[in-house]
Amino acid sequence: MKKRAATGSLIGLALGDALGFPTEFNDVPSILAKCGPWRQMALPTPAIVTDDTQMTLAVGNALRTATDSGLLAPQRMEAPLREEFTAWYRSPENNRAPGNTCLQACDLLAQGKPWREASRIGSKGCGANMRVAPVGLIPGLSDEQRAGAAQLQSALTHGHPTALAASDLTAHAVHLLARGTEPTGLVGQLRSYAYENRQRYRERWLGDLWTHSQDPSPEHFIARGWDDCLAALERLQEALRSPSPETDPCLATGAGWIAEEALATGLLCFLLFVDEPVTALRRAACTSGDSDSIACLTGAFAGAYLGDEVWPADWSDRIEYRSDLLSLGALWDA
Repeated sequence: MKKRAATGSLIGLALGDALGFPTEFNDVPSILAKCGPWRQMALPTPAIVTDDTQMTLAVGNALRTATDSGLLAPQRMEAPLREEFTAWYRSPENNRAPGNTCLQACDLLAQGKPWREASRIGSKGCGANMRVAPVGLIPGLSDEQRAGAAQLQSALTHGHPTALAASDLTAHAVHLLARGTEPTGLVGQLRSYAYENRQRYRERWLGDLWTHSQDPSPEHFIARGWDDCLAALERLQEALRSPSPETDPCLATGAGWIAEEALATGLLCFLLFVDEPVTALRRAACTSGDSDSIACLTGAFAGAYLGDEVWPADWSDRIEYRSDLLSLGALWDA
């Protein structure tokens, strides 16, 4: 039986999101007081998700629309992304403590502003890489399409070069894991990818976005983002040399409110418990930082690598937006 990587990743992302929703903004002692021992954390009833899953579905639906009409390209992707982000912004369900960057940028997109003006070029919050997993799961993309699409979906809201690079790396990690890359070599592969792309500004996808910054050149602009991510991957590698499963992962790789830390801490939780994905989710949800975003990334990585059957049926059966997640997963697993 072939593992269903896309379904596993999307369901894992939503489960992590729901598990981390009640613990976000709490320190670890408060979480333990509220939820009991972290290794026994229960999925809340009902299993409600945050804007992390809602915006992942927005990106997934935009990609489905963009690829329905042919090859994925920036012009094909921008309109459906804008449409999905605007619909999310106006939805009464958009009441799950979304980030200010997403709200400000989506407000401007809803007003019809050109996306490069809507983009918050000073923000590297984790709001763009928590939703990018679909880009890594969609089959048949070239490396250029995957990187460009990952950065463009970030740029509509989070235009900071670190947000762009972290989104690209997150999609690349999901893609590698879905293809069966061994987790032991993953951090090394991501570092190599970051070095290779360090001065590659994807003008076909980003246009003149870099000119909205203070940087002297597009290469200088994008290199700042990759350097932030390389520093985070360095801290991740250090943490994995002497793993400490009982310690709050945020102490090693950061609290996850910003893009490169969300990537590194989500990866840390996954890599600490590669063969115990539910334990990985619980570890990610019991953190002092942006618990829902860290756990949703952990779930996306674990599900991409292990497939959909690793998630307990009594959890995945009651996750919010289950039918939407399953329909995108089935499309890309086919």
